Amino acid sequence: MNTPFDEEPRRKGSLFARLRASFLTGLVVIAPVGLTIWLIWSVVGWIDGMVLPFVPRAYHPDRMIQDFFGLARDSQINVRGIGVIIFLIFTIIIGWMAKGLIGRSILRFGESLVERTPVVRSIYSGIKQISETVFAQSERSFEKACLVEYPRRGIWAIGFVSTTAKGEITRRAGNQGDLMSIFLPTTPNPTSGFLLFFPAEDVIELDMTVEDAAKLVISAGLVYPNAKDPTLPPAA
Repeated sequence: MNTPFDEEPRRKGSLFARLRASFLTGLVVIAPVGLTIWLIWSVVGWIDGMVLPFVPRAYHPDRMIQDFFGLARDSQINVRGIGVIIFLIFTIIIGWMAKGLIGRSILRFGESLVERTPVVRSIYSGIKQISETVFAQSERSFEKACLVEYPRRGIWAIGFVSTTAKGEITRRAGNQGDLMSIFLPTTPNPTSGFLLFFPAEDVIELDMTVEDAAKLVISAGLVYPNAKDPTLPPAA
């Protein structure tokens, strides 16, 4: 595996330089794995800490293990994940109920009460918008990655095809053909960017997936879909 910290094949440095290069290479390998494991472990523990207080103590996983093996009550047993399973089941049940007629009626009634509460209304509406954006359905996701000339002719930028422009936008633009909505992300934070409208003939759709294009944007051009030979199409 080649990393930015690899030494040139014919270059011979001091022992400290070689150790430094090996250490930095090790960080490149270990850091993503370690941070991913730590993040998952922390999130699972946080969910368990929120859910398990509502579960009777006799049914806690550590208590059940103590009773099964005959261990002392003060034995320290850290079992994570049960709260996540309970949370997933609970969320699925709530979502199933919200799709029904009674659930929708209760939800509308609750939202009408929230809309009449000054401070709570602002907090709830903001969180609701963020949730709907993050957990949007697949039909709301970006369709394709593309290339557009921005900010001027001859300079190319990666964008994401959102939808075909409709209504007043198309009418006021006076374009003869289709007008496409393109989200142009910023580097290295792709959650911010610009919404631009391009004529369809000026948009070049790419073969790479939206995920691969996002990696290219986040890495500032360092990570290509085909790591071995970026000039070739992404591997199937």
